Amino acid sequence: MGENLVIVESPAKAKTIEKFLGKGYSVKSSFGHIRDLSKKQLGVDVEHGFTPHYEISADKKKLVTELKKDAANASMVWLASDEDREGEAIAWHLFETLGLDGNKTKRIAFHEITKNAILEAIESPRDIDMNLVNAQQARRILDRLVGFELSPILWKKVQPKLSAGRVQSVAVRLIVDKEREISAFNPSSFYKVEGTFVPEGLKNRIKGSVDKKFANEKEAVAFLESCKNAVFSVASVDKKELTRTPAAPFTTSLLQQEASRKLGFSVSQTMTIAQRLYEAGLITYMRTDSVNLSSLAINAAKAFIVGEYGEEYSKPRKYKTRTKGAQEAHEAIRPTYIQNVTIDGNANEKKLYNLIWKRTIASQMADAVLEKTTVDIKAAGVAEPFVAEAEKVIFDGFLKVYIEGTDDDETTEEITLMPAISKGQKMDQKEIDAVERFTLRPARYTEASLVKKLEELGIGRPSTYAPTISTIMKRGYVTKGDSKGESRKYNIYTLKGDSIASQTKSETVGKEKGKLFAENIGMVVTDYLDENFQSIMDYGFTAQVEQDFDDIANGKRVWNEVISDFYTDFHNTVEEKLSDRAHTHAERRIGIDPASGKVLIARMGRFGPLVQKGENDDPDKQFASLKKGQLIENITVEEAAKQFELPRTVGTYDGMTITAAIGRFGPYIKYGSNYVSLGKNFDPIQITEDEAIALIEDHKQKEIKKHIASFGDIEVLNGRFGPYIKQGKNNYKIPKSINPETLDEAACKAIIAKAEKHK
Repeated sequence: MGENLVIVESPAKAKTIEKFLGKGYSVKSSFGHIRDLSKKQLGVDVEHGFTPHYEISADKKKLVTELKKDAANASMVWLASDEDREGEAIAWHLFETLGLDGNKTKRIAFHEITKNAILEAIESPRDIDMNLVNAQQARRILDRLVGFELSPILWKKVQPKLSAGRVQSVAVRLIVDKEREISAFNPSSFYKVEGTFVPEGLKNRIKGSVDKKFANEKEAVAFLESCKNAVFSVASVDKKELTRTPAAPFTTSLLQQEASRKLGFSVSQTMTIAQRLYEAGLITYMRTDSVNLSSLAINAAKAFIVGEYGEEYSKPRKYKTRTKGAQEAHEAIRPTYIQNVTIDGNANEKKLYNLIWKRTIASQMADAVLEKTTVDIKAAGVAEPFVAEAEKVIFDGFLKVYIEGTDDDETTEEITLMPAISKGQKMDQKEIDAVERFTLRPARYTEASLVKKLEELGIGRPSTYAPTISTIMKRGYVTKGDSKGESRKYNIYTLKGDSIASQTKSETVGKEKGKLFAENIGMVVTDYLDENFQSIMDYGFTAQVEQDFDDIANGKRVWNEVISDFYTDFHNTVEEKLSDRAHTHAERRIGIDPASGKVLIARMGRFGPLVQKGENDDPDKQFASLKKGQLIENITVEEAAKQFELPRTVGTYDGMTITAAIGRFGPYIKYGSNYVSLGKNFDPIQITEDEAIALIEDHKQKEIKKHIASFGDIEVLNGRFGPYIKQGKNNYKIPKSINPETLDEAACKAIIAKAEKHK
């Protein structure tokens, strides 16, 4: 053990820091938090100022013993966990749990893992900031209280095994509200008119559209009639110079949003990759709500831009953070070394680093200058003008590097979309279309747009967005998925020459990918909490609690007083609801089944949402599970009645009847004693015999490939992650040096024995 012991929270961070410190320092990892609130009970002494009861995690006891020994042999212990509240709490827990001597312990923090940053931190250590610790502690305790007291109510009133959380419940409410907004939406149609013209003496085709929306087919056709034999000409040509300013450097939420749009990363995926980049010393700290850049970074960016692109491309900027509770002392997410355009790493690490590098550089570049041309095309007797617009880049500025929210265009050539035309020039009309369009329904949230909404409302902080979304999906309140959309017909009227032709086309609407969908149980829980715990579900109240945490972090409020203010009314409501015997059935009477004349009821069952045919006291009532995507509150009589067509006979296979049904784990087909999942691509009500047989054959082939060999209770199988040995309920990895095809029973037993010995 060296003279100095440095403790960080991750092995990757330890490895990077150790390279910079060299001899005389030993860097160890705590692997995150080493202790947490007791799981055996509430873990909080409510009667004595909400005193927390912490315990060392079972998997950390051996590590704590080792760290204690290392600390005892060190002349100085440096607590170097991250600089945010979570990191400060980790440092404090280490200090308390390891029984460190205050005279031999120093706290250091840095927002980038570079040699200079580490050495500067060691030159200016500080004490553990108890305001930051208490802010983290207040959040942890408050969330434990809410979860511990709300969950039993949901078990009793709604369904067993449910759970609730303070921020998570509000996030689910946002998604549920959006789902209901979509369900209530009724599209209205209108007509949009667009014309294609050729300027006199030129061959270029110019498209112009009428700003007015025509309310119906009659209005649109009447306008087309007015355009027959009309002589169009250029009424005006207006050119304006526009400037576009680069976006600010990345905060946590901005990075999550842009990585989702450009790279298709989930919020948690973005944070995992960013964490690796930070711990490798490649970017600054990835949990930040500041768009601020240090003077050092601004100067480094200027030097790079001038050297690479020229003086005219440089425009140093300081950005002002406007996010609630943001800490200006922190920096935005940026590369630690601006001159490193590329890095070593896997494909996703390179992509995210490239995104961060481009955003940082672009933020310090000159504005882009564009010329926007607007042309009005008019004709006598035609009430509305056609407007054609085009832009061309005069000076690309920051656009040379980065365009926000769209795929980067690596070319910087000027593209002129508008030919040189002048006022009074005749415009030959080639074709004018009146196309039926529809008002757009609200869009479901993506992970990134949900983060944006939470941030706008002041709910959550950089460290909470990813775990919040992961939690609500894990609980089944929300799912992430795609929607195939539905077909819709629309009309087109086309004026060509002197005649107007009509046609009807089809389009797919409502197609979505990677969106967040509210599930039935999420809706039921949201309704119950909204009715009985308004403060928990109130956006403003939840945001105020976040502000209270910020005030604790800034030393303006006492942590347990904040908890007390929240807890008193909350606990009284909990007590009241626990004594209330009413049960939330969350059922809806859909209507009457046309075949049997019995009532159809949609409700939550023990294993999920279902449709019931018959009253509750009907001894012959029947049940059918809802399909994925069907909601209790808007399923129709026709859709509900169809559920009772299952199980249905699809056909035969090898003399066995094939039936289709929906089970606990989704839709499936059955033949004999064999089951095959239908997955997302087939509907049990519509699947054909040929489709079912193809699925069965495919499943059989996969099963054949899955089984390599069998020796009594020992099997050699092919799995998702490669070949393995299975004995009873236990699985054993086959060493890469061994060909699984060559294994016999003795070899399998030897691998099992070796694995058991090392457990």
